[in-house]
Amino acid sequence: MSYLIKEMPIEERPRERFKRFGVKSLSNEELLSILIRTGSNSKSVKDLSIDILKLIDIHDMANVSYNTLKNVKGIGEVKAITIQAAIEFGKRVHSIKELSNCIKSGNDAYYLLKEDMDNELQEKFMTIYLDTKNNVIMKKVIFVGTVNGSSVTARDVFREGVKNNATSMIIAHNHPAGSITPSKDDIYLTQEFIKLGRMMGINVIDHLIIGKNNYCSIRESNGDLFAMEKRNTF
Repeated sequence: MSYLIKEMPIEERPRERFKRFGVKSLSNEELLSILIRTGSNSKSVKDLSIDILKLIDIHDMANVSYNTLKNVKGIGEVKAITIQAAIEFGKRVHSIKELSNCIKSGNDAYYLLKEDMDNELQEKFMTIYLDTKNNVIMKKVIFVGTVNGSSVTARDVFREGVKNNATSMIIAHNHPAGSITPSKDDIYLTQEFIKLGRMMGINVIDHLIIGKNNYCSIRESNGDLFAMEKRNTF
């Protein structure tokens, strides 16, 4: 028999505390208790939530996999799906809010992409498309590869830019091992995309290398590459 939230003392029930004090008053385990709703045969929902957060650090929750959740004792399929759906919904709400931002620096671009790329185990290539005032039109995952590298085609990158009337863009990819030092291939890729951008009328104004909680802006570290990009720069 599973332990339900309604079997807890009234003053300890997360939903009651939510109604009385607001969502910000709830602890991480209380928020998780509301999501998963029931405990296991041997543990209350509150104790199960505490166990989950001991096994999976709150900072790792954003990228936790369905299989990892499902294999936690007391979770199972339905609870794992519920938790992942809530995490993804939160990411999308946060992403929509961020997309109203104007990009004024490599740091702005990094924080727009941080949640998508910081802790990825595979290499991911993304692009931020901008209008004439450097307002974000959209961000898009172009390619997800392996830890050994990625294959990015100019067609895929520029197609979205043309479709969305972008006048400039920032390309970015992560180094899963954590290093943010641009490789020779990274510099070459930057040069090629800058040249193609001039031909397409969509300026490539930066290339970010993203590691673990850090980044390198090739524009800021190697500005000569972007010397001709006078339009739509930071």
